[in-house]
Amino acid sequence: MVKRIVVNIKTNDLSRAHQFYQDILELDVLMDHGWIKTLGNEEEAKVQISFAEQGGNDTEVPDLSIEVDNVDEVYEKMKKAGFEVTYELTNEDWGVRRFFVRDPFEKLINILSHQ
Repeated sequence: MVKRIVVNIKTNDLSRAHQFYQDILELDVLMDHGWIKTLGNEEEAKVQISFAEQGGNDTEVPDLSIEVDNVDEVYEKMKKAGFEVTYELTNEDWGVRRFFVRDPFEKLINILSHQ
């Protein structure tokens, strides 16, 4: 049985994750071996993996979805930090409020809160 799923993002500069994932999304450093840095928190979550033909409302399929407590606050922080928002903050018919943003590694990230 699967216990967890870990996302691995290839980079030549681990420090590029700091502002986006630590400062704005407030993830903690769980492991740092110099060649790999793992960020996370102590939240318990269900194991999920999604397969999609599109990202909803005919958007591009995001590389990663991150649920947060306050999507409006995270949206403002991302905009202020200059990260590229590719899908503006939207209330979706399926009960989420979300936006898409490019992380420092050019990954498309779906940031959402359930309504």
